Amino acid sequence: MNIKNLFQQLFGYTEQEDYEFILPNTANNLPESDVNPTAEKIYPSLSVNIEFLKTKYNLLINSDIKIRKFALPVQDKKVAAALLFIDGMVDESTITESVLQPLLLKNSITMKEQENANKPGRISIKNPRTPRINLENFIYNGLIPHNSISKETEFKEVVSKVNAGFCALFVDTVGCAFCVETKGFKGRSVSEPITESIIRGPQEAFVENIRINTSLLRKIINNENFVIEEVEVGKVSKTKVAICYIQNIANDDLVAETKYRINNLKIDSLLSSGQLEQLIKDNPNNTFPQTIATERPDRVSSYLLSGRVAIIVNGTPFVLVVPAIFIDFLSSAEDRNLNYHFTNFLKFIRGIALFFAIFLPGLYVAITNYHQELIPSELLFAIANAREAIPFPVIFEILIMEVSFELIREAGLRVSSSFSTTIGIIGALILGDAAVSASIVSPILIIVVAFTGICGFAIPDFSLTSSIRIYRFFYIVLGFLAGFLGIALGFFIHFILLTNLSSFGVPYFAPYIPFENLNENNGYIMKPVWKRQRRNQFLNTKRPEAANKISMEWRKHVK
Repeated sequence: MNIKNLFQQLFGYTEQEDYEFILPNTANNLPESDVNPTAEKIYPSLSVNIEFLKTKYNLLINSDIKIRKFALPVQDKKVAAALLFIDGMVDESTITESVLQPLLLKNSITMKEQENANKPGRISIKNPRTPRINLENFIYNGLIPHNSISKETEFKEVVSKVNAGFCALFVDTVGCAFCVETKGFKGRSVSEPITESIIRGPQEAFVENIRINTSLLRKIINNENFVIEEVEVGKVSKTKVAICYIQNIANDDLVAETKYRINNLKIDSLLSSGQLEQLIKDNPNNTFPQTIATERPDRVSSYLLSGRVAIIVNGTPFVLVVPAIFIDFLSSAEDRNLNYHFTNFLKFIRGIALFFAIFLPGLYVAITNYHQELIPSELLFAIANAREAIPFPVIFEILIMEVSFELIREAGLRVSSSFSTTIGIIGALILGDAAVSASIVSPILIIVVAFTGICGFAIPDFSLTSSIRIYRFFYIVLGFLAGFLGIALGFFIHFILLTNLSSFGVPYFAPYIPFENLNENNGYIMKPVWKRQRRNQFLNTKRPEAANKISMEWRKHVK
């Protein structure tokens, strides 16, 4: 016992109740006024404003926050002033030419006038009877020639603009700050689309800058009714989100619903349009896409002209369009640029690709396990001979290949483009051939999995393809458990769930469920350009007519 007590005293641990150190302050133990600071008014004293900004921006440890102090001459006095900006977010040449140079140039002119006034024989331009000028209006109207300048009286607005790339001018005895737009942070220039490349059509894509994205839309839609409203989302990130619509076309209820959902997001940060898509869609638990995400300005413009609403998130090159129906995800940006005969042929091909991408592996499992009578005898003997040396059941065999295909696809996306081709060759040729030679999988299964993958790539929308990749495994399991009956039962339940789905109040399978008049240009089959006279009825737009009944009036004069 003595030895046991000795070891407990030497190596035992007893939890203490009191400690002699103090934990640093966190957001949990700060006063409520510090966690949610109220809007502070800008003080007339420059020194007080600078001390507040030093505390607000942690100037002792922040290396990119710059405060430029200088003297501003007004009549016969020098007024202290300071310029606040974030290095790297502003264009220094713009600050020099549009802010500092006019102020300092005015300083030099005033000093020269004062020197001339003191020389003998010179007439002083100084008139003691001249009333004192309004310094605030003098600076705003006369000293800063920049075309984008605003006066702010609260630190909250000043900080928000400085964080966005503005510079703020503080002047002693003036109870406001002059915020000048001097954005100069670097960004990616407009380039060709990466995920939605087409042969015939515009070759421009959105970028991460929200103002460049809105200008791309303005360049296509030259109309004064095109409205772009900006809101901030995120208590911490304060991400700018632009809501775009054509006022005399879009339904007011749709616009109001879009703004209501975005304005009622209580989150700290918003970093991408993909995150916003999950926050505003009607049914977040359903994997099928309920908003259109595209990087093409021409495609967004066509949706806006049809009466929909576009949502642009600063910092991401993908723009959201609402509402969205199932047909939209089987349409390509090139459909409107091609002859309608070829477009409808491509849509038919995409419909077949959609069917095989979802059901082909499950149908293969169901046929080989339950419905061998559907296979021709010669093919059945060939499949039986190929699977004679396979030690695994067909369900295990196809799951191995499907998971392997998903791994190859994911690896090809994550590595650089120079290695993606190598990974595809290794996966398709080396691993596939080795698996067949080792009698792990049958050759017919390699064909099924490869054809399924090709059908998935034929679907234009990536979000729809991702959802199909998930449901494919469910139909494989259902085909293994109950054959065609299991697949049919699963499809029935899946279809019922999709018919109950909606996007911003629009049924997911419109215009077919509920059925509408297909004489309008709202069906899966695209009509000729001269017959696209009406906008989609399910959008309930203010202007249902998109063109005159006879749009090609020149044909009247052709004999």
